[in-house]
Amino acid sequence: MKGIKGGRLGEYLLTILIVVTLNFMLPRAMPGDPFLFLSGEEAGDIVVSYSEEQRQLYLEFYGLNKPVLSQYFAYLSELCRGNLGFSLYYNAPVSSIILNRLGWTVFLVLAAVFFSTLIGAALGSISAWHREKWVDKTLYALMITISEIPAFLLGLILLFGLAAGLKLFPLSGAITHFADYQHLWSKILDILHHSILPITALTIARLGGMYLLSRNSMTTVLAKDYIRTAQAKGLLKKRIIYRHALKNALLPIVTRVFLSIGGLVGGAILVENVFAYPGLGLLMRQSVMYHDYPLIQGIFLVVTILVLLANFTSDLVYKKLDPRVGQLEVAQK
Repeated sequence: MKGIKGGRLGEYLLTILIVVTLNFMLPRAMPGDPFLFLSGEEAGDIVVSYSEEQRQLYLEFYGLNKPVLSQYFAYLSELCRGNLGFSLYYNAPVSSIILNRLGWTVFLVLAAVFFSTLIGAALGSISAWHREKWVDKTLYALMITISEIPAFLLGLILLFGLAAGLKLFPLSGAITHFADYQHLWSKILDILHHSILPITALTIARLGGMYLLSRNSMTTVLAKDYIRTAQAKGLLKKRIIYRHALKNALLPIVTRVFLSIGGLVGGAILVENVFAYPGLGLLMRQSVMYHDYPLIQGIFLVVTILVLLANFTSDLVYKKLDPRVGQLEVAQK
């Protein structure tokens, strides 16, 4: 069993090394360098103009004039010490910048996972109970349709319809700037008000997959003999579905919850840019725009670790809920 865990850990470490290497190489493959870019008109609000001598001085100061291989090994050395680098644009440690933004992204992702799982499992159970009837066909067609719509497009629809059109929600941001809150609950309600549309977009984007998984799992369980026995006893439909059937269909659903966390991190990046939500997604766009190499590397590394942690947790939970998986791996070893 220790060998299995060690092998899986080795796979994760190899994945991180590959991602770290790609994260280091890809930003440097972009045309120009940070200081050449910052002195151009594309930088928007940046009005700094560097001479060639100043540019070379900054490149030397940050070590960007060294051979790429030397920069790579220096980056790995600092990374092993827990140092993600220093942002070229924000003039602050990358770790502190990411920590300030990470909470907003985690909040969106966890909320979207919770609601998509809850609603998807409920609708999938109803659809499985009424399989091949009009309720099932209607829900199936609806879920298949919305599952094909990207999260950022759903965000744009919600933004133009409910925020810009009906003015029911704020257009952007995560909190009202310069607001004078009388008490903590006012601030919490304001944050929730700003987060409704991004969470809704992410929830709808993941709802179809959770619905289909729940429907298929429930269909299999409802065909079991103990469900027929419960029906023969005259138990209420709700009790059969949610207490007997759903309880035994939870294994793939629970596993999918953790996998959804990893997938939603990527979706949140696009949705955050639609709503100008101050999470990792918006920060990533800004870092790419300004060619901020250390910040780009730090963001991608954190996102990778979040996805791998979600997958690793999914494996652990699956083995805990179904001990046969762990026993099978031991037998194969």
